[in-house]
This record gives sequence, structure tokens and C-alpha cells, in this order.
Amino acid sequence: MRMRSLVAGFIAIQLSLVAAAQSARPAAVRWYKGNTHTHTLESDGDSTPDEVTRWYKEHGYNFLVLSDHNVRTSIDALNAKYGAPGTFTLIPGEEVTSSFESKSIHVNGIDTRERIGRQQGASVLEILQRSVDAIRAQDAVPHINHPNFNWSLTQLQSVRNNKLFEIYNGHPMVNNAGGGGIAGTEAAWDVILSNGVLLYGIAVDDAHHFKDLGNPKLAGPGRGWVVVRAETLSPRAILSAMERGDFYASTGVELSDYVVTPDAVTVDVKKESYAQYRIQFIGKGGAILQESLDSPATYTLRGTEGYVRARVLESNGRIAWCQPVVIPSR
Repeated sequence: MRMRSLVAGFIAIQLSLVAAAQSARPAAVRWYKGNTHTHTLESDGDSTPDEVTRWYKEHGYNFLVLSDHNVRTSIDALNAKYGAPGTFTLIPGEEVTSSFESKSIHVNGIDTRERIGRQQGASVLEILQRSVDAIRAQDAVPHINHPNFNWSLTQLQSVRNNKLFEIYNGHPMVNNAGGGGIAGTEAAWDVILSNGVLLYGIAVDDAHHFKDLGNPKLAGPGRGWVVVRAETLSPRAILSAMERGDFYASTGVELSDYVVTPDAVTVDVKKESYAQYRIQFIGKGGAILQESLDSPATYTLRGTEGYVRARVLESNGRIAWCQPVVIPSR
């Protein structure tokens, strides 16, 4: 399986140049499944770091971030016990957890060097930006978490130096679908993209509960993840791939292929015999540009879309989201 995702800012660069750069990447790349948001007894989870790590390794994940609230959970002993070259690794992290009045401001820092802790400020946006800046100051990678948790984050497009946010979070209290006049995370994504800000959408568990698995009222594991195309299973390779958009997010749909050329975007689904699939290509304003019941499906670029992203809907409710491709006007 291979993936060639086109990554660019909203600068009018030529698709052909980007495609050429992608083709020059090393051929020896692999897909790695991972979760960048989960909790242990080090903060508000119900299980030890060892128990949490073991669950993810036993369930086929390749990488995991233990993102306890304002705690940088030690992973050295866990990597010594569970790590295996090219198969499984832990990446250090912290959920930088702050608040402003009734609003919750949570930003994950991935591959941090030391604890960051709660941030202060005079507004939600100021604290959000300080959280991102504190993470970047450690040469780590931020991603903004569950924007609709406590209906807190409505200014994502104003945040500088952040490329990732949670399009899907598996916690049962984060309001992924929106409500009360507030857009769901996917609809908000299209507004942000349409306004010229490039963000990539990730899916995560935000798991807290490993003692009552399968209880939909609890934040359990195995609900959302990313699948990243990278040269090696190392923190820098994984995070570099994510920040250039070389991944897809999923709640259960697996892709066989995702290819971008100067002329087209193609999505190929690894089908399950019991399911049916719809592949949608979405452009500026959230408009559905094309829909296909067949896989692979190809969308021919016209140069007027602004951006194109693909979404795969499965008949049992599972979804995969491909990252947006910026389309310069022709």
C-alpha cells in the first residue's frame, strides 16, 4: 500500500512541482498506525502506563503517545519493555491543559523534552497560542484537541504555527457533531480551509478507561487513529510525515491507496465483504464535488476547487478522512 499526499500552503505553487518532490522521496516507506492522545493513572486515566501501552501493542498499533494532563509520563522503561524496531514505539508527550473562565484549552505536545504545564493568558486565543508556542519551543509538535469540548475553541484559524487538530475524538463528551448553533469539527474544518488556513485533521481515542472496555459511556481505546506514511518508525519521521499531511485519519476504514498527481486525486479502499462504501471528494465551502460507490475512485482536478479532500463513509458508520490538497487556480 502506498500514499502520495500533496502538501502545500495556500500559496499558488504548481501541483506538478509538488508531485515531483513526492516522487523523489525514498521508496522504502511504510504505513504506521498510531494514537497520539491517551491517558493513564499519571493523570486521570484508570490504568497504569504499562497496562495502557500493552493494550495498544496487542491491538496492532505501531506507535503511541501517552498524553497525560500537564504530565510528561516517562516512557523509557516502557520502550525498553515493549518497543521493537519497525514494529512498536512510544513517543513522549503531554496534554498541555489550561482553562479560561468556563472554557477548556487542551493542546497535545508530541515528542516533548520536558514537562510544559498549564498556560496563562487574558483570553482563550491567547492561552491557546501560548500553549502552541511552548510546545514549539521544545521542537515538539502540537495538535489542538477536541475543539467542541465545553464548546471552547472557535478561533482555530487564528492560531499561528499549528498544523494539526482533532477532526475526531473518541471521548463521549466532546461534541464532535456540534450542536446549538456551533458547527461540528468537520464542518468547522471546511470553514477554516475555505478561509485559506491549512490544517490537517487527525483522529484519536482520548482514552481514559481500560477497565470497562466497550462501554460507550466511557472513554475507551480503539475508536480513532491515524495511519502515517513514513520512512522509519521514529518520532521525527512520524511527526514530519504528519505535518506534511502524509497520513489519513480513521474510525475503522482502511485505505489501500491514496494518490495525488498534478491532474487527479485517487482513493482506493481496502474493502470488507460485509460493508458498502461511499467515497466523497469535498471542496471549498464543504461542497461535495463528486461521489462514488466504486473503489478506487478518481477525481479529476479542475483548478477551481480551492482545495480537495476525500472522505470515505462505510455502511456501519465508520469513516476515513484524507488530508486536504490545495488546488492553485488555473
